[in-house]
Amino acid sequence: MEYRVEKDTLGEINVPADKYWGAQTQRSKQNFPIGNEKMPKEIIQAFAILKKSTAKANSELGLMETEKAEAIAYAADLVLEGKLDDHFPLVVWQTGSGTQSNMNVNEVLAFVGNQWLEERGIDKTLHPNDDVNKSQSSNDTYPTALHVAAVLKLEDTVLPAVRKLKNTIKEKVDQFQDVVKIGRTHLQDATPITLGQEMSGWQRMLEKAEMMITESADHLKELAIGGTAVGTGLNAHPDFSDLVCKEISKQTGKNFISAPNKFHSLTSYDEAVYAHGALKALAADLMKIANDVRWLASGPRSGIGEITIPANEPGSSIMPGKVNPTQSEAITMVATQVMGNDATIGFAASQGNFELNVFKPVIAYNLMQSCQLLADSMISFNDRCVVGIEPNYEKIEKFLNDSLMLVTALNPHIGYENAAKIAKKAFADNSTLKEAAIELELLTEEEFDKYVVPENMTSPKK
Repeated sequence: MEYRVEKDTLGEINVPADKYWGAQTQRSKQNFPIGNEKMPKEIIQAFAILKKSTAKANSELGLMETEKAEAIAYAADLVLEGKLDDHFPLVVWQTGSGTQSNMNVNEVLAFVGNQWLEERGIDKTLHPNDDVNKSQSSNDTYPTALHVAAVLKLEDTVLPAVRKLKNTIKEKVDQFQDVVKIGRTHLQDATPITLGQEMSGWQRMLEKAEMMITESADHLKELAIGGTAVGTGLNAHPDFSDLVCKEISKQTGKNFISAPNKFHSLTSYDEAVYAHGALKALAADLMKIANDVRWLASGPRSGIGEITIPANEPGSSIMPGKVNPTQSEAITMVATQVMGNDATIGFAASQGNFELNVFKPVIAYNLMQSCQLLADSMISFNDRCVVGIEPNYEKIEKFLNDSLMLVTALNPHIGYENAAKIAKKAFADNSTLKEAAIELELLTEEEFDKYVVPENMTSPKK
């Protein structure tokens, strides 16, 4: 392998000749050979948006030559197009401020920007710190990049997936609104419900999750940029932060603003905790929905089997013909991962000491992973399972007619205790409720048929 020599304040170091990073990135590669978890691409791209915006702001303030700002913008656009992905090699497990990843971006943008300047015969040179990082610190750029990445991921990836699954379930709610089945509480028989009503609970879960995620994203639109090292704004122009936020908003189509208190925004990650809490709530709902699906589809002959789901692949390496609820299993595993990520983010966010939190990369990694896993799993669960849900009318009717809890309809007519006698006798004798009621001389056959109508038990009656 061929190398070139790069240098920083610690001296010289060899860097692979075909890579665009500089000395500080190379030192991080050598000093942190920990795990395989790379800095999320979303964070790198958010950095590119930020650096393009800071360059323009510095130029507008007369603090940077126009040519340099254009060179930085050119390089940043290449990052956003995914053309420089191979030049961001750093792992999550580095300095807790994310300084090395900030410098990785600075070094790559400076390298590519200098090529752009040279090709145009412009006699200027970009410096990673003095130019690309001008008016900035890793302490305010990393939380800014995290917030930008989180808003984009939540609003452009997670929420569309939530809406897709919600809309599919809504279609099923309408389709199955009149399919009367037995309800269940405590995993025991309960009073009748329609399949549409049952699924409407799932629909509302996703509606609530959508609202909570949307609201949490608004808090992330306050940006730390302009706080520099400790929140005082040292080495940044007073108008710098507002100009940068305006430019980021223009690039992303999102309404970002300067955080009103930079001492808070450098040391606290409560917005990320709050947003991920909404994701955890979504994960909890998805766990419930997916578990309901696999319970209701269990069988096909020895389970509940009230619904059927698509057979996507053979379910067993030894049992021929077996089909498993694999999409439910996948999305519930994702839910457990998200719940674990939430604990990690909570612990990490609690570690703000004095003017800085130094658990930034692990917060970013877990937040981005949760967003991607939830979005991917919801789309897969929707496309390969929920769209194909159909009622098993034979099973539904059998369970409905066999249920002892239909006796609840008799409470207003013969009282709770007499109704209980009927249910207990029917269970003990393995007979029907009607047979037990007649034998106990509590109701005639005509009265029983008048009062016990499952369709009439799925809503309040006057």
